[in-house]
Amino acid sequence: MRVFVPATIRMLQVLIEDREMNPISRTAFAVTPALREAYASGDDDELADVAMTEAARASIRLLAAEASDASDDGVVEEDTTAGSAKIFRRAVIAADVEAVTLRPDLDDAVVRLQSPLALDQVAAVHVDLAAAEHAVRSAVDVVDAADLGDPDAEFVLGDAEDHELAWYATQELPFLLDLL
Repeated sequence: MRVFVPATIRMLQVLIEDREMNPISRTAFAVTPALREAYASGDDDELADVAMTEAARASIRLLAAEASDASDDGVVEEDTTAGSAKIFRRAVIAADVEAVTLRPDLDDAVVRLQSPLALDQVAAVHVDLAAAEHAVRSAVDVVDAADLGDPDAEFVLGDAEDHELAWYATQELPFLLDLL
């Protein structure tokens, strides 16, 4: 089954260094029976786009968690130390896995991986381009408010989601990480 795993640049670095990673709560997104039922129309590619969009939004939540871990007061601050700048780019790992547990209680596209994600299961990685960083950084600051229904925050989140994620082959990932 093709799954879309939300990630951050740090998580991608772990995937390359350790040749596997354990996604947060092993949560991923996929074209599930519940997702198919939720949409009256749409082929597999369109439904896969829905699942990937959900994973990209979850990536923003992961970036927000990283930012609050790095800051005592939960406010995202600019890090100007050479070599340690925070990178505000969404990342989604597309992978083919054997078995997942469906989690329609969480959302229509949510699945739980049964084991850590191995590098050899990765089909591709999708990452924001540099042009998206400002919008993603703004979305990180308001993602919780958007989840609670704040229309202004949802608008800011939409600005980030308007940026298309770039596609990278698995073998390109080490080079991409070196360039960031």
